[in-house]
Amino acid sequence: MPNTGIVKYHVKLKFEVDGLVEKADIIGAIFGQTEGLLGPEMNLNELQKVSKVGRIEVNVDTKSNMARGDAVIPMSTDISTAALIAAAIESIDKVGPFQAKFALSGIDDIRAIKKKVIVDRAKRIVQEWATKTISEGEEMLKDVYDASKPGKLTAFGKAQLACGTGVFESDWIILVEGRADVINLLRAGFDNAIAIEGAKIDETIVKLTQGRKVIAFLDGDRAGDLILKELHGVVAIDKVLRAPIGREVEDCTPLEIAEILKEVSALSAPNIQETHPFQQSDRKQEIKRDRQEHAREVERQSQAKSDIERPPYVESDPNILSAVKGVYPQINETLEAVILDGSMRVLLKVPVSDVVKKLDNTEGGKMLVLDGIVTQRLVDAADKVGIEFIVGHRTGELRKSGDIQVRTFGDMGISN
Repeated sequence: MPNTGIVKYHVKLKFEVDGLVEKADIIGAIFGQTEGLLGPEMNLNELQKVSKVGRIEVNVDTKSNMARGDAVIPMSTDISTAALIAAAIESIDKVGPFQAKFALSGIDDIRAIKKKVIVDRAKRIVQEWATKTISEGEEMLKDVYDASKPGKLTAFGKAQLACGTGVFESDWIILVEGRADVINLLRAGFDNAIAIEGAKIDETIVKLTQGRKVIAFLDGDRAGDLILKELHGVVAIDKVLRAPIGREVEDCTPLEIAEILKEVSALSAPNIQETHPFQQSDRKQEIKRDRQEHAREVERQSQAKSDIERPPYVESDPNILSAVKGVYPQINETLEAVILDGSMRVLLKVPVSDVVKKLDNTEGGKMLVLDGIVTQRLVDAADKVGIEFIVGHRTGELRKSGDIQVRTFGDMGISN
């Protein structure tokens, strides 16, 4: 069919001939026996000349002195003309000297088929776009979620010095004295700290700090003074920060740590400064309250007391103690929390920062074990959903809340 024609329909026919014939015989019969039947304007030859009819395709299968097959006629006429020509071809009763029978099997609307192809392709395009968009959205959500997650405790170098995962990519490093200091900084949201682990500075520290900004965050005691002198001899320190006088970094609350490390914004200052925060007369009232609360907390721990009642049956229940001992290695130093049911089976494991929010959607929980501090807000949220027992590293200032019981790992003899 000439390129100027646009096919609208496929007229499909089947035929049977009582004799052995070929394709040319079938095509000849179609053209010859319909000529003049519908008027000169309906002749197939004339319609082909004006691109209204395309090339007729014929398939023939001969068997047992008979020929069977099908024919397809592409047409760009209106549906009425296509139907007339189909009816005319059905009237053919001979092919050469042999009796024949033609029957219409269908008229396909090529435009409808093409529309379906277009729609199907459009669906695939939208699907691919939606999948890509969702993937990009998930990646963005993952980036945001990863940024909100606390870092993990790991080790660095041959000496296996305790550190946060951020030391591998951060452009500034916090040097602290011990492993407990690293853990406390992780709880405060700083994952780029590494422990010196003793007065002798390991070569690992020297190599790690080369080309990076370095903050020394040391205890506010005599030992911290000695370690600082040792550090000055081997490491180029950009900023020296100290815990409050007489206290250690591991004892500072997250709020205190955040306040002290706020100093790192002045890394570009030309001179190294040594700062003992909380000696300033203008410290914020919020920090004062936090420090007072922390002092009360330390006192409570040393006296092994809590404002929440501790019925004696907890200590005598071997299932509770066994469950806590089993969970402790899984969450210690991970900043995660585990919720268990009455049979001591784990229902949910979440970051400590999400535990209050997740409690509202958790049913059947009876025990909460967390790598962190048990606060009043956490106790209130747990009591509302039926939690009966909470275990953490430390407790904040608590008041009685229902029958819920609170312990530390130290209370239960699991850690010091």
